[in-house]
Amino acid sequence: MTDRRTRSAALGVAALAAVTVVPLAACGGSATTVKPSAAGAASSATTGAAAPSTKPTGSPSSSPSSSASKQSQPSKRSSAPAGSGDVAAASCSNTSKLAGWSNQRLAMLTIAVPVDEGNVAAATPEVAAGAGGVVLFGSSAPANLGQQISALKSHVPGGHGLLVMTDEEGGGIQRMANLVGSLPWPAYMGGNWSPAQIQQNTTAVAQKMAAAGVNMDLAPVVDVDGTNAAPSAQNPDGWRAFSGDPSLVGRDGTAYMKGMMAGGVIPVLKHFPGIGGSSYNSDLGPANTIPWSSEQQTGMAPFQAAIAAGAPAVMISNDKVPGLTSTPAGLSPTIINDELKGHLGFHGLVITDALDAKAISAAGYSVPSATVQALRAGADMVMFSQEPDTPGLTQQTANAVVAAVNDGSLSRARLIDAANAVLNVRHVNLCG
Repeated sequence: MTDRRTRSAALGVAALAAVTVVPLAACGGSATTVKPSAAGAASSATTGAAAPSTKPTGSPSSSPSSSASKQSQPSKRSSAPAGSGDVAAASCSNTSKLAGWSNQRLAMLTIAVPVDEGNVAAATPEVAAGAGGVVLFGSSAPANLGQQISALKSHVPGGHGLLVMTDEEGGGIQRMANLVGSLPWPAYMGGNWSPAQIQQNTTAVAQKMAAAGVNMDLAPVVDVDGTNAAPSAQNPDGWRAFSGDPSLVGRDGTAYMKGMMAGGVIPVLKHFPGIGGSSYNSDLGPANTIPWSSEQQTGMAPFQAAIAAGAPAVMISNDKVPGLTSTPAGLSPTIINDELKGHLGFHGLVITDALDAKAISAAGYSVPSATVQALRAGADMVMFSQEPDTPGLTQQTANAVVAAVNDGSLSRARLIDAANAVLNVRHVNLCG
């Protein structure tokens, strides 16, 4: 997700190991920026890095397609004749099971609900209603976070699991460093650590995240941006990027990803197709990536490398891509279906950046309408930042998805496919 932060000081990369507070918002919330000291940077010692609350950053997308073809619901399978139990078991799949779910339940599975990490129980009604995930916001996790999350998961319908995600990028974008240890800014890691060191340190953090019940990290940032500056409204990346060299970003981003996976946490590559050099922070207003011709040469390369190495999830940015899309990327079938899934061959979970970003509203979308378009474009899961009435917005969003399926503007098959992707990333087998 993108961080709403404004930083003015430009410190050298060597100073990136020290903790500095920056008012940005990653995934949606105000954040405290921390620069670990050189000594602390090389270890996983718990350095209280106040994590910024931020919204996710999105990329451009093509204009909403209003011509989604109607698709009839999958026909019910006939009951198997006596003695055909083995055949029935063999033909069972998550897709066939999900076909029997209501549109409302399917819609809820595609939503990640924002919640304060200090009061995780506040998301209980949405989780009980079938929300597929929760996004933790805050800057310091409570000591009993693990118990809180365990209690929350007990409300998941059918016990099918829950994606519990947060932003642990490193540097000023860390929400639970007080519990899991602090990482330096990615720019510091890229300039001072070997891939093996990056993987080792991220594995140590991931193990503690998993122990606290957090199973998804909205990181690594694999944007290409070698700017020696803190993230800001004009430059949403800066120190959040490992390097300005695509090959180094791909190498180090993949090491970070593998470290998370080794520690039991699902990493999320972001912000596809790359917001290095973006014109603005999309959380705060309309933003453009570099031209598509340049993006193909630089921004896409790290995603391609990490996807080839087995990336399980990708976040789409809210930027427009000049020369390719006229709307935010997370709402664009060209970006998601043609480029990410087609060109790069990605078949994992596709998640949006925060759909309450100013770039989304400036394009004429509310969170509910953007959700429908994102699903139609090929995204599997949506998220938004904490709102005054989060439960109400969650319900409105699910209702919009159900209405779209009912009127044929979103195919039920696409909704089932999205719900299946949410289950698959957690290795949930409904036939088990």
